[in-house]
Amino acid sequence: MILSGGGTAGHIYPALAVADELRRRGHSLTYVGTPTGPEAQLAPAAGLEFIGVAAAGFDRARPQTLVTSSLQILRSAARVRRLITRVGADAVVGFGGYVAIPVGWAATRAGIPLAIHEQNSIMGMTNRFLAKRAQFIALTYPDTVDAARAVAPGTARVEFTGNPVRAEVIAGDAAAARERFGLADPAATTDATILTVFGGSRGARHLNTAISGLAARLLTEHPGLEIVHAAGPAEYDSVLAAREQLSDILRARWHVVDYLQDMGDVLAATDVACTRAGATTIAELTAAGVPAVLVPYPYATDDHQTGNARALVAAGGARLIPDAELDTDALWDVLHQLVTDADLRATMGASARKLGRVDAAARLADGIEHMIQER
Repeated sequence: MILSGGGTAGHIYPALAVADELRRRGHSLTYVGTPTGPEAQLAPAAGLEFIGVAAAGFDRARPQTLVTSSLQILRSAARVRRLITRVGADAVVGFGGYVAIPVGWAATRAGIPLAIHEQNSIMGMTNRFLAKRAQFIALTYPDTVDAARAVAPGTARVEFTGNPVRAEVIAGDAAAARERFGLADPAATTDATILTVFGGSRGARHLNTAISGLAARLLTEHPGLEIVHAAGPAEYDSVLAAREQLSDILRARWHVVDYLQDMGDVLAATDVACTRAGATTIAELTAAGVPAVLVPYPYATDDHQTGNARALVAAGGARLIPDAELDTDALWDVLHQLVTDADLRATMGASARKLGRVDAAARLADGIEHMIQER
């Protein structure tokens, strides 16, 4: 099979989770992505053969880019079609991002089955294009099934599978994370309450600023609280500078890193998360059963992060603060409540876990295999 998805971790990590499941079942896989995207490092690191092809979107403010991007897609599709013949591919699976367009298009031209997976609450442009040609459409949210069926061909199967999560996230070790951040105190009679803050792989300036302005109050009024804060590479220095303004005692309980390694371990140790609402973030929070305060990125395409967040809020697993309303007062109100109320955290965590689908990779792999058998 050929898998494709690129541009952001939200497209790549679900593909890698499904790749693990498909390889476990004995399938041979090739990953196609852009040579400059994060998939060019992540896919080979996961042990997958990687082929890079060019793909880019177009700028609506510059209409001429529609022509150049379309020509690029056609050239890449021709290259992928030759790859399909070379590896004898039985199916193509797309996970979004511009690179999935030429890969999915090549599948339809070669007459082999095409499956797509949509991670968000609103179908992205790539998947809207490919859904009209797909034989199997897998969705993260059950309430998007009707919208998908409206654009899918009548013969396509549309199924709610959930968003695949990496096995290492599902198998997270809380003790390992607590030890790594120095949170495991053998003399303590109770565990510290862990607030984990992250804004995706690149960080989130507005969220970092709000937490930086609130950290002293949170740590002072909640002496059992520890903050694990992934600021993102671009914001790391500014958050460290804010941390340096605190006393030694408070500063020792605010653990600032640029990026969170071993996310599964960290989430297993987390009591409350404060984060953006990307598809992978929501999938990992729900798989781990972590109650969250969500601040959706306001400039996401079609505002899909707000849709993602609302689904988790409706399930009872999160609180939502719009980015435009994010300030220290709004954040204090909700974080203070969650940090002090363990029963509320437990209820919200259980609700989040009900929305999660730890078997999403297996369900998606089942659908792909069924699609091939029906060929």
